[in-house]
Amino acid sequence: MTNTDVSHTNRQTLVRAARELSDSVDLLSFADPVTHVYNPLSYARKSHEAYLGWVGEDVKVVLLGMNPGPWGMAQTGVPFGEVAAVRDWLQIDQPVDKPPIEHEKRPVEGFQCQRSEVSGRRLWGLFRDQFETPDAFFENHFVLNYCPLVFMESSARNRTPDKLPAEEREKLTAVCDAHLLTVIRTLDPDHLVGVGVYAEACLKRVVQIEGCRATVTRILHPSPASPASNNDWAGKVTKQLKSAGVW
Repeated sequence: MTNTDVSHTNRQTLVRAARELSDSVDLLSFADPVTHVYNPLSYARKSHEAYLGWVGEDVKVVLLGMNPGPWGMAQTGVPFGEVAAVRDWLQIDQPVDKPPIEHEKRPVEGFQCQRSEVSGRRLWGLFRDQFETPDAFFENHFVLNYCPLVFMESSARNRTPDKLPAEEREKLTAVCDAHLLTVIRTLDPDHLVGVGVYAEACLKRVVQIEGCRATVTRILHPSPASPASNNDWAGKVTKQLKSAGVW
């Protein structure tokens, strides 16, 4: 099998897995204080699958985030998908539909969204500065989120998956773990990098299930909510990746 064939097969597997994940999470229900749930794998499927088209044939590093941000993947369907980074660097600009029930304070405007997600700008900005081109980055790297859903309360406040009630969280975890296992088996990377503590914990749990050969490490989350991230985040993360032998 040629490298092109491997890349094509990997893409087909990831597309199928993403569709299965999307269908599975749509069957779950979430109670108050969650009032709105967005699934960008569904309404932004075209751009998400365009993103999956970047997957290379020799992925050595998989970076995992927690779940979409309201101004990132919720708009573009791409993990950490800050609009400008996705459109201008990844060259993805696909039509994005609307979630079935939209919160008036968190409208989905797709690539017309004027808000910029800081986490995505920092993450993809680092990769752009280090690798210059998407081809060079995706040759050995891939980025995904553990959970594809955005959870919001009536006030439009974001609610992260770790804050869900135990019963809801367990059902969501079962579905997301299964998807993550599929990705790891498909790409067989050397390194699994959790973007933040939550993602690292998810990777460690799934690796124990799978007996995966990849090493698990963590980098500082790029969110501006973390004080440590607001002072040379890129420099700190570059040092972390080099120290862990990822770069």
